[in-house]
Amino acid sequence: MRHRLRDPVTGLLFVLPMLVLFLIFRIFPSLGAAGMSLTNWNIGGEWSFVGADNYARLLGDVNFWRSLRVSLVYAAIYVPLTLLVALGTALLLNQVVFMRGLFRGMLFLPYVTSFVLAGIIWRWIYEFDGLINGLIGKLGLGPVVFLEEASLVLPALAVVSVWKGFGYSMLILLAGLKAIPASYLEAATVDGAGPWQKFRRITLPLLKPTIFFVLVIETIGAFQVFDTIYVMTGGGPARATYTLIYGIYDHGFRANNFGYAATWGVVLFAIVLVVSLIQRRFLDRGNT
Repeated sequence: MRHRLRDPVTGLLFVLPMLVLFLIFRIFPSLGAAGMSLTNWNIGGEWSFVGADNYARLLGDVNFWRSLRVSLVYAAIYVPLTLLVALGTALLLNQVVFMRGLFRGMLFLPYVTSFVLAGIIWRWIYEFDGLINGLIGKLGLGPVVFLEEASLVLPALAVVSVWKGFGYSMLILLAGLKAIPASYLEAATVDGAGPWQKFRRITLPLLKPTIFFVLVIETIGAFQVFDTIYVMTGGGPARATYTLIYGIYDHGFRANNFGYAATWGVVLFAIVLVVSLIQRRFLDRGNT
């Protein structure tokens, strides 16, 4: 028995520091937020137990349902666009031989850029007299108010987030491409398969677990978007970018109602969990 337990115990000791950090900074705060959602906690530390009153209030809150719709629309734009850009660049980098590291670093550079800095730069690009409208003006067309038009602001912000964050998913997908045995592709080439057939029949099925991982992390990121919205639109125009995370910030740090803000956070966690399970059901099919 002692011999059989030696390897598991040794492995547990190696991961124990990270496990402790995960419990302290992830699990315990999450449990605390769930408990806080049952109170009317304020920033001064004063609180009283209210039970499910916050959840009843949330179900009747028009702003919550509006922010949920905004978050879903944003995720529906951001996640597929990020996956397409990341997969396309990963496929290109997988074919590059000369100066591969340089191109990889250049494409990954926006990811390590501050969201606040990226938001300021892109706000100037989208402004009435910014870069894009300057180019549109040279074509003889009128200016477009990207950040002041409710129908355009979410796609505009999604483009900023894709530019900022696709580099991480690109590296994950590139690692997945490198893990595909070259012998499979060589055998397909010998059998007369073209590039599209090899991608569809070999690369894409073997890359499915990696794609599932990318979809999950990008979906979580889409529902957690805050920095770009805070810097570029502040939730406007007319709450067109008032997402769930922005609602949590608004109720917690502006209205000083951390109990109700925690309720939004718990519901957001449940939504992300359900969306991730749906993605697993339709994409994974039990192979991840």
